Amino acid sequence: MAITKEAVVEKIEIVGSWSVQIATDTVIKEDGTEISRSRNRHVLQPFSSSFKTEDVDGSAIPILDSNGKKQWTHTDTDISAEATEVQAVANAVWTDTVKANYKTFRESQEV
Repeated sequence: MAITKEAVVEKIEIVGSWSVQIATDTVIKEDGTEISRSRNRHVLQPFSSSFKTEDVDGSAIPILDSNGKKQWTHTDTDISAEATEVQAVANAVWTDTVKANYKTFRESQEV
């Protein structure tokens, strides 16, 4: 009696201009016959964004630039652990223009 477990990317969707939504099924088989399937979803975006802060009396205070705007840090999303097909879609969708638009969007949000 052989029991196997595999992860299968069932769906990759582009939501909006920059969100890549992935549905992955975990399939359990016994002697080649499927006995269980469960679905997990997660969403990828081109960057993890946060504004820079400094500690003032135990509180995180945003650091402002000379124009009084928050200073942001955008860290590329690491997709190296994603399935090959997910990496291909993310790399195709996340053009320089899309990345610039995402940064602009994030920086316009009050976090």
